[in-house]
Amino acid sequence: MNKPKKVPMRKCIATGEMKPKKDLVRIVRSKEGEVSIDPTGKKSGRGAYLSKEKEAVILAKKRNILANHLQVSIDDSLYDELLDLIEKEKRLS
Repeated sequence: MNKPKKVPMRKCIATGEMKPKKDLVRIVRSKEGEVSIDPTGKKSGRGAYLSKEKEAVILAKKRNILANHLQVSIDDSLYDELLDLIEKEKRLS
């Protein structure tokens, strides 16, 4: 009589799709204004979720969605880091 475990859902800020939290990557802005990738999903600060898809990252960069959501300027190196992370995960799976 065990209930199935609830899967936490989050919304991708680029595509607007609701997906399981594990299918998204979290980007967080600390109180100091530092932006970083949060693979654990537990860092404190303002967070935004992006799909682990190349198209979503490119769309977020093109439309400046991440910068608007986190209210801070985003360096291009963060987008490159996100793309590298996505490529690594695809190779592992």
